[in-house]
Parts: sequence; structure tokens; C-alpha cells
Amino acid sequence: MTDEERLIPPADWRTIVENVPLVSVDLVVEHEGGVLLGKRENEPVRGEWFVPGGTVLKNETRTEAVHRVADGELGEPVVIDDCLGTYEHFYDTSEIDGVDSKHYVATAYHCHFKLDNPDVGGDDQHSTLEVFQPPFDGYHPYVECYLDEL
Repeated sequence: MTDEERLIPPADWRTIVENVPLVSVDLVVEHEGGVLLGKRENEPVRGEWFVPGGTVLKNETRTEAVHRVADGELGEPVVIDDCLGTYEHFYDTSEIDGVDSKHYVATAYHCHFKLDNPDVGGDDQHSTLEVFQPPFDGYHPYVECYLDEL
């Protein structure tokens, strides 16, 4: 089944976001001595620097989701180094008009690019992707939790 075939119709997505937490993966990608973050274009956390991530699809393992998200959001494959743990993220916004919150149960994975010189591209969720160097301070609190685990 392709990703296109797995898309959830908007009315169903609205019902899901209004009523249940979303299972997701977040990628903490180390690169060039820092961590890759993207400037978010959509809610939640629009305008913030955040790690790439996405919802786990039905019948997809979390590690399969990591690889799908890396290919789709970064345009490059990653190697998973470690699982940093599972976190709950509560947001008071969503991308759906009239839905004022979103809840994720996110598993964060420490990763690196498979290639030494990846050609990292963006997607419609990020206006730009950049590598941020330590010290890691002043980021979104959920990103700081991940960086503290490194």
C-alpha cells in the first residue's frame, strides 16, 4: 500500500485529532557536529525550530516510520543509532480549523545520515533545514528534552 493510499480523509483526521493521541516518531539527526532542525511551516509549533517527525501509519513499525519520514522530510536515508525514549507532547494548537489542541505520544530516535555528504532537501512542513551546534539552549521545550538525552 502506498503512502497516498494510506491518507486519511480530512473528516476522519479531524475526528482522530479531536479524540485520541497520535502515535508519532521524531528524528534527532546528528550532522556536522550538531543537530538538524527544521523551521516549521504548519501547526503545531509553526515558526519554531523543531526536529523532523511524523505520525506512525497503521501496520507500520516505528522504525519503518523513521525511515519513511527521513526519506519524505529530509530526502535522505538515516541510520538509527538509539531510541531516546517515548514522550508526551501536548499542544494548544492544531492545523485543523476549530480544533484547538493536539496530543502526541512521540518516540524520539537518535539518527545520523547514511551518506557522509547527504543532499538534504526540505518538504512542505519546513521552510528551511539547518544544523544547530551545541550548546543547545533556547529551543522549543520538547526539542530541548531530546537534546538533553544526547
